[in-house]
Amino acid sequence: MSSIYPEDPRERTRWILEKRPNWDERRQRLSQNPPVNWLLEEEPDAAHTPIAALTIFLTNRECPWRCLMCDLWQYTTLESLPMGSVPVQIDRVLNQALPWPSSGVSRHLKLYNAGSFFDRRAIPPADHSTIAERCRAFERVIVECHPSLIGDEVWRFRDRLGGGTALEVAMGLETANPEVLAKLNKGLDLEGFERAAERLRRHGVDLRVFVLVKPPFVSDHDAVTWAVRSVDWSFELGATVVTVIPTRLGNGALDALMAAGEFSPPNIDLLEAAFAECLAVARGRGRVLADVWNLELFCSGQSDDSTRRKARLHRVNLSQKWQ
Repeated sequence: MSSIYPEDPRERTRWILEKRPNWDERRQRLSQNPPVNWLLEEEPDAAHTPIAALTIFLTNRECPWRCLMCDLWQYTTLESLPMGSVPVQIDRVLNQALPWPSSGVSRHLKLYNAGSFFDRRAIPPADHSTIAERCRAFERVIVECHPSLIGDEVWRFRDRLGGGTALEVAMGLETANPEVLAKLNKGLDLEGFERAAERLRRHGVDLRVFVLVKPPFVSDHDAVTWAVRSVDWSFELGATVVTVIPTRLGNGALDALMAAGEFSPPNIDLLEAAFAECLAVARGRGRVLADVWNLELFCSGQSDDSTRRKARLHRVNLSQKWQ
């Protein structure tokens, strides 16, 4: 059966962009007054003790890759923001969120920018020193990055943090299925991901991995198997945390595939089944977390059901034991 998705990798970016909703005007407004979103949450540390994690969602230019499943571009700007914009965004959040929490509780900071922290067109390297100064109030800072950008800028930023703040880099593996990964248009293969993970390990930077539950071109029947294989391989590469994320609609491209009968998002039962088996395969090698953002999209029941399922997944995230 022929697919609406191009077989030629060179045509895939064009096809993905054509399917996007036209939100250029909205994204242009983001440049004028970058919104600052943040949340305070709990997750387990290596000893499975709950820690407080502040996540700041930074606004800046979209990353250069056009991944098939990505919807984060809608929170990015069309052009790079001027130097100094990102530190201002961080300060605005810290002024609202701190002081927190009570003394004696570990504090982590996530700087997520809907792209790659070490993309020079998104986060100017000239801002790294100022950003590092803000991060030193935390025990650990976690940033996102495409594996292709793991290099000297990462080690320089680590050094700017000083000895009191650990650096952790989150990378999207998405899936260890090589054929599916190639179709996701990430500009990445398994060998490239492994090389990036090895560089992080060699330089003493912790690795967090994102894995999709039921990415495009994976059936319901195979979804749990590939989620487990992907999590297992991530730990083999030295990951300390793996987050499993249900693949969601809304970016245009996946909606087009769904309309053609070539994709369907996972439901909550599939996510829970994958999460339970991924916890088992972790076997003390690290932590597995289920992403609960917009969980109601995957629940077909009433709102109280999604609330209950979300609360359950949160408890399992903290305990690392399927309940």
